[in-house]
Amino acid sequence: MALVPDISIVLSRVLRETTPRIASILGRMGRDEWIVPALWWFELRNALVVNEQRRRLTEQETTNFLRALSLDMTITIEPVPEETAVMVLARRHRLTVYDAAYLELALRERLPLATLDVPLAEAARREDVEVLGDSA
Repeated sequence: MALVPDISIVLSRVLRETTPRIASILGRMGRDEWIVPALWWFELRNALVVNEQRRRLTEQETTNFLRALSLDMTITIEPVPEETAVMVLARRHRLTVYDAAYLELALRERLPLATLDVPLAEAARREDVEVLGDSA
């Protein structure tokens, strides 16, 4: 099966911020194909560099994580979202365009969304998207 993971869930993996619920989601993510919007590539690397600057990660840990991710996961990057749908979702649910891009992709592909972001999870549930990682 495939799923759409946002950065919150991926960062919990690299930062080793785990709870039983997160561990369960990460276990599933290790078996499933990831389908992500193109912004994911930039967003992930930005988050990693920010965490290096905050001394939560070393440069070597970032390098190792990115290498492991590319070897361990099947990741499909969707280059172009449906612009109108992204804008409608962002406005309807008061999301950032970035978060709306994840939701649009999950809706379009009829895939579950893996997130720890509460507003994004709530919006996804209102759109009848299965949410992995929310606490509701």
